[in-house]
Amino acid sequence: MKYIDEFRQHDLAQQLAQRIAQTAHPDRHYRLMEFCGGHTHAIFRYGVQDLMPGNVEFIHGPGCPVCVLPTGRIDNAIQLVEQHDVILCTYADLVRVPASGRNSLLKAKAGGADIRMVYSTQDVLKIARDNPERQVVFFAIGFETTTPPTAVAIKQAQAEGLKNFSVFCNHVLTPAAMQAILDAPVPVAIDAFLGPSHVSTVIGSRPYEVFAAQYGKPIVIAGFEPLDVMQSALMLIHQLNEGRHQVENEYSRAVTRDGNQKAQALTAEVLELRPAFEWRGLGLIPHSALKLKPAYAAFDAEQRFDMPAIQASDVKGCECPAILRGAKKPQDCKLLGTVCTPENPMGSCMVSSEGACAAYWSYGRLRNEASNQSRKTD
Repeated sequence: MKYIDEFRQHDLAQQLAQRIAQTAHPDRHYRLMEFCGGHTHAIFRYGVQDLMPGNVEFIHGPGCPVCVLPTGRIDNAIQLVEQHDVILCTYADLVRVPASGRNSLLKAKAGGADIRMVYSTQDVLKIARDNPERQVVFFAIGFETTTPPTAVAIKQAQAEGLKNFSVFCNHVLTPAAMQAILDAPVPVAIDAFLGPSHVSTVIGSRPYEVFAAQYGKPIVIAGFEPLDVMQSALMLIHQLNEGRHQVENEYSRAVTRDGNQKAQALTAEVLELRPAFEWRGLGLIPHSALKLKPAYAAFDAEQRFDMPAIQASDVKGCECPAILRGAKKPQDCKLLGTVCTPENPMGSCMVSSEGACAAYWSYGRLRNEASNQSRKTD
């Protein structure tokens, strides 16, 4: 399969592993943050970490769109569907993320709330057309990748004159999160970044240049396949060895410097920056999320319904916030694999298909257990 099989070849992976081992200086530690949850899963699914020398470490970042949504916004959605009898539509991963009081959208649905899982914004518009007597709200989440389809749906609803469709907008921005990590009061030790794939197809590689220049952190835009990740790690190691800090594009088959300008223009036409937005793990970040422009206020669920800001706490003992900052890893959480499992998630990182804890559980659990057992017997 073109663009997949050739990026999973075993022989090439072995050759890349040898080159990385030869290039990495044995007296230096290389801490590479993969910003995207898709990279985290690729690293574990294909055993990429096992192919790295011991001094090349992957640090998991906040690139999972479901994981970074704070509990209060899920509480808002549950209140919305329970108090206003709306049809609430959203993507599947979000329905299982814990809300306050051990509640979730899935439990609210089991209790009778009309919550529907959709694959696209076009599904939501169809539900709105099919139910003209009901208000239909799209619980929109995600980074720059999922934002243009939301903008399309809003424009389409306006063109059709749909009066019963609105959007609870929670779209967030990658560069703002990257800056928040670099400016954190308690900084995480990071030497370089693997730049996100899908996000970069939309925004391009240009927005990362400021971080490379001002913070001295090399960035390589990486594809999702295992050879993409390994090649990107090698490119970062070369930059670090040579004292360079530039933005390089390994994923050139999909990403350009300027990105998808049509999608950017469409987003800018419909959405604008919020003054600030709360992120799980990163706190309140200025200009890090989007809301509907005044011209589209009729489709803004936060204006159509009473939706007060809710301050909510995560489950006690859950380390998702620290994991999302790269300050801890899933195995540092005492809940992982004990009370927190995919069947009974305590935090968002165990729920999402891009979550770091889900990756450890799905692909690294047996190795971690073996490692722990080995330490006990030493």
